[in-house]
Amino acid sequence: MRITELLTRETILLSMNAESKQDAVTELVGVLERAGKITDRNAFEEAILKREQQSTTGVGDGIAIPHAKTSVVKNAAIVFGRSEAGIDYESLDGQPAHLFFMIAAPEGANNTHLEALARLSSILMNADARGKLLGAKTANDVIGIINSYDQEETEEKVERNNKKFIVAVTACPTGIAHTYMAADSLKAKAAEMGVDIKVETNGSGGAKNVLTQEDIENAEAVIIAADTKVDMDRFAGKPLIDVPVADGIRKPKELIEKAVKRDAPLYKASGNAATEKKESRGGVYKHLMNGVSNMLPFVVGGGILIAISFMFGYNAFNPDDPSYHPIAKALMDIGGGSGAFGLLVPILAGFIALSIADRPGFAPGMVGGLLAATGGGGFLGGLVAGFLAGYLVLGLKKLFAGLPASLEGIKTILLYPLFGIALTGFIMLFLVNKPVGALNQAITDWLSGLGTGNAVVLGIVLGLMMAFDMGGPVNKAAYVFGTGLLANGVYEPMAAIMAAGMVPPLGIAIATTFFKNKFTKQDQDAGKANYIMGLSFITEGAIPFAAADPLRVIPSVMAGSAVAGALSMMFSIGLRAPHGGLFVVPLVEGGWLLYLAAILIGSVVTAILLGILKKPVAR
Repeated sequence: MRITELLTRETILLSMNAESKQDAVTELVGVLERAGKITDRNAFEEAILKREQQSTTGVGDGIAIPHAKTSVVKNAAIVFGRSEAGIDYESLDGQPAHLFFMIAAPEGANNTHLEALARLSSILMNADARGKLLGAKTANDVIGIINSYDQEETEEKVERNNKKFIVAVTACPTGIAHTYMAADSLKAKAAEMGVDIKVETNGSGGAKNVLTQEDIENAEAVIIAADTKVDMDRFAGKPLIDVPVADGIRKPKELIEKAVKRDAPLYKASGNAATEKKESRGGVYKHLMNGVSNMLPFVVGGGILIAISFMFGYNAFNPDDPSYHPIAKALMDIGGGSGAFGLLVPILAGFIALSIADRPGFAPGMVGGLLAATGGGGFLGGLVAGFLAGYLVLGLKKLFAGLPASLEGIKTILLYPLFGIALTGFIMLFLVNKPVGALNQAITDWLSGLGTGNAVVLGIVLGLMMAFDMGGPVNKAAYVFGTGLLANGVYEPMAAIMAAGMVPPLGIAIATTFFKNKFTKQDQDAGKANYIMGLSFITEGAIPFAAADPLRVIPSVMAGSAVAGALSMMFSIGLRAPHGGLFVVPLVEGGWLLYLAAILIGSVVTAILLGILKKPVAR
């Protein structure tokens, strides 16, 4: 497939009006929408911004390649945009971006699409191509320039000419752009330095130019420029340089010089598929978020099933209750303690341990989490179990590192699970569960006995947390706190959390409806979608607005969410379902009309503040 089958005249914008990163994204997404390439511009823009949160796609040399792979893309497409003035896109070299290639890939993108997108990334590493694109006068000129550089890739054959030889692997989270730009940057610099190199790319279409065992054995050293897991054990005994993928793009000379000098530690095989360095990057928070993010689908799916069960009556799942209904019982069994909710703590602990110690940590973490859930340790015990299991297995790896190579295979099959599960289990049973269980009970008693004043303060704090980063780590911390309390029979914080989480998108939607002079036409259109997101308890709908104007939007949504959380706690509203938004409002305890009032008042506060703080849009 030619690149110009994806980049067409209707997706070329030769003169961009945007002055900021957010505006640039919005403008380019608008081109995709007008070309009929996406079904939901707000969802696609959100996907683009989430990718930017991982690492900037402003790759330097005046280029930005924002990209996303999502189900709202109807047909794979590329948008070309050019800004003569340049836009601050938080580029890796700190320079403004002039050339923009926004890549839209559907979730089921086939290999021909992905290969074309990979070739585009390679073309942009060519200074001559960039210069011609900057000078293009028409859309036809752009297409002609791209076509002139678009060559089908072939598998590399590195011929050794008595030069130094090194190997590398590049990979990025989406596997579309950075993977190939890092590979081309390394290859170009190696050729300039007189060094032979073979680069394996782990892109969306699978691994290409895969390193053979002979390649690895002949190499002086290995460069891993990746932000995702890479098969590492094959590099045992080789000097290995492990850096983010951005370094492969911006620092190829430095990396190649270190590789040629073998200025790197020898990699020791651990029986895992990824480096321990890569897994530990990001520290405790990263491991915690790995557990939380994998737990949330169980919370959402199980929680909504529980909510549907409650529609038959709060005790309709109990065969001994007069309101008993077999469907209610089935829903509760699937979503409740014997189904999805019963897995919350083990999943949390298992994936925390997996993040710390990779696959050998998963089984001890799951077992530790199960022991916490059944032994009174609860959610807090699960946190302890996850970190305990993960770091215990890391210790076992070091302890068994001196075993003969002939025993390498039994480590992951026998030694790690046997000793990891046993040690984690003994510590949880005899040292952790009782004190953590007592702490759980103390927290439950304190929350149950909160006076109105203290309850309102707690509601304010939870509201502020839910709106501070709208789906980010602080928001998740508050949400997980409320979820953990449900198992202890404390339902009021969960109600405050859901009310506060609904406010940011709802408040913005109301503001775009009643203060139209403060928002662009595109913002007003996006605001309509925020009604649905807010009512569905999808706080992330507010992110594009917050990213575009954080100093006004974030304080406004935090104030509204704090009001909603405070009112919910003041009205003593309880909620047993951890998700569902408007659909579970009728199930709250303490008065659903009061709960709706708390949400509405908080949303209006946010809308009024936005109407006051935001400046009128220049027409």
